Amino acid sequence: MEFTHFDNNGQAIMVNVSDKENTHRIAIATGKIKMSKECYEMVKTGGHKKGDVLNIARVAGIMATKRTFELIPLCHIILLTKVTIDFQYHDDENEIQAFCSVETVGKTGVEMEALTGVNISLLTIYDMCKAIDRSMEISDIYVVKKDGGKSGLFEHERGVEND
Repeated sequence: MEFTHFDNNGQAIMVNVSDKENTHRIAIATGKIKMSKECYEMVKTGGHKKGDVLNIARVAGIMATKRTFELIPLCHIILLTKVTIDFQYHDDENEIQAFCSVETVGKTGVEMEALTGVNISLLTIYDMCKAIDRSMEISDIYVVKKDGGKSGLFEHERGVEND
């Protein structure tokens, strides 16, 4: 196996996908943000003075998936057909877990878009809550699943950890 974003001379290239088949592709990524009990309760109950933190984080994450090609230098511009961002509360840990699912019909996968969506969602939560808790920690970001294309199905060995 070798890196695909370099030519024979070691120069950076955008991978040529011209000869690839258009297939249905999906990727799901996840990540967590841990925060103080006070901050967690404000987000969970909607008591934050800035409004619905998770709804704003959801919109930010969706917007980010559509701009991944502008952030990651060698990513292709992809017409996304579906993007969802969902959140799950983990009361015992004062953590919020984000999930970003991205779909397309095209010649290249959408893992980078799913990872971008998760990261920006979590960063938006941090931004909206930093006045309450600057010690928040973002962690456990990874691709849970991807499917489509020549390489087929990949499922992370950790699965979806919902402690």
